[in-house]
Amino acid sequence: MRALGPGSVSSFLKIILDVVFAALWIGVAVFALIALVAMLLTFNPDLLPNIRLSGELEGQTVRTTAIKELTKNGPSLTSGLFAAGLYLAGILVIVGSLRRIFTTLTAGDPFHPDNVARLRLIGLMLAGLELGRYGFWMIGAWLLPGVDHVEPSLSLTAWFSVLVVFVLAEVFREGARLRREAELTI
Repeated sequence: MRALGPGSVSSFLKIILDVVFAALWIGVAVFALIALVAMLLTFNPDLLPNIRLSGELEGQTVRTTAIKELTKNGPSLTSGLFAAGLYLAGILVIVGSLRRIFTTLTAGDPFHPDNVARLRLIGLMLAGLELGRYGFWMIGAWLLPGVDHVEPSLSLTAWFSVLVVFVLAEVFREGARLRREAELTI
């Protein structure tokens, strides 16, 4: 089976990336909506006045206890949802760039000059996601000192992937330069 052009492996992968891209957009929208609702309920729990929960918990109604817990834990819930939404948005940028790269591969033009910038963007986003993971851990450890936290480990796989993508960007840059020179040759 061919690697480039219509009906190739790259066109099959492009279809998969299109499906994942659509699913990520839906995921980002759902996370944004849930984070907005969580934020609204954190600042104004009376937005749920008609919710009737049955049962009692140590003499208090379940609804009162739930509202108190939401008010107390709402900011950490909202920030966690916001971080997850940002992470999904970063993955969305990566998949979007991969879709555009695979579009050029399907067209039979792997060394398209724009692929260099796309690969660099993917490398920057991978590095940003990994740094964001460290940052989110530090902020969580600082803001929630009483909660047991898992120590972040240095992910060699993630940083190796970042380096590989930047090297591939340079390979594609050199391929685009050689193609430009070949087009000028008579």
